[in-house]
Amino acid sequence: MVETQLVARGLRDARVLDAMRRVPRHRFVPAELEPEAYEDRPLAIGEGQTISQPLIVAMMTVSLKVQNEHRVLEIGTGSGYQAAVLAQLAGHVTTIERHESLAVSARRLLAELDIRNVTVLVGDGTVGVPDGAPYDRILVTAGAPAVPAALQNQLADGGRLLIPIGPPSLQYLTAVDRQGEAFETKSGSPCIFVPLIGQQGWPA
Repeated sequence: MVETQLVARGLRDARVLDAMRRVPRHRFVPAELEPEAYEDRPLAIGEGQTISQPLIVAMMTVSLKVQNEHRVLEIGTGSGYQAAVLAQLAGHVTTIERHESLAVSARRLLAELDIRNVTVLVGDGTVGVPDGAPYDRILVTAGAPAVPAALQNQLADGGRLLIPIGPPSLQYLTAVDRQGEAFETKSGSPCIFVPLIGQQGWPA
């Protein structure tokens, strides 16, 4: 997967490629889909959610520029795969999921894989996790109509927030960089994610 889907498409970030090699993707999909776990596409994981295409996971992780000392907030735990990849790169990852069944499953799987620097919470990810703020990096794995103010405000000085912005049919991966009280927003590659549901996202 790493060689044929990532390296072959020009990804060269050694830390991210190593993280993708170390996380067993087949453990994060339903048992009946394990034979398809390393294919070049997203897969359904229940509750109307998906595990993203490996290339998208890698590209978002590269764009986030995570360092060893960083505290990362992920919005949308899903199966826990993206959190597991981030955990190879960051000091600590806090991830929040609105579907309790997915959060429970992800928490159990991360423990089984002895990934100890991830905290899985249940709640409305659009309002973030204020008690743990500020975060050096924030990654949103669902498409939003706009950048939630709550998440932007929980970003540390010098931090980066990465979020797909746009209607459900098509979003653009958007980076928000904070310097003091100033925020610089850059729109990037087109993508399609499940909707970000919540108080500061799309209605249920």
